[in-house]
Amino acid sequence: MDLVKEFSFEAAHRLPRVPEEHKCFRLHGHSFRCEVAVRGEVDPQSGWFIDYAVITDAFEPLRQRLDHYYLNEIDGLENATSENLARWIWERLQGGGLPGLHRVTIRETCTARCDYFGS
Repeated sequence: MDLVKEFSFEAAHRLPRVPEEHKCFRLHGHSFRCEVAVRGEVDPQSGWFIDYAVITDAFEPLRQRLDHYYLNEIDGLENATSENLARWIWERLQGGGLPGLHRVTIRETCTARCDYFGS
């Protein structure tokens, strides 16, 4: 069973490793959306794998660290691409003991997303 919880946060970033002419070299912001997916077996007694509140509780400290911040100033996000952001979130959720972590998805626009499945 896959359970998915979606979160949002507003943040600014720039991509310092693209050519200066690239639009993303300049400071800009996004209304980021993040999906956290967990995978596991349903407990026949409770009828669920995990309470959605467990996912929320695991993500909330990260959301507070990201929301309305300049991502490039956060340790590990100096090159704040969607790919690096997804990995950064994954590492902290996995290190925080979120059971069954399966996927982290970052959407920086309504048409562009990054899915990260760990390494």
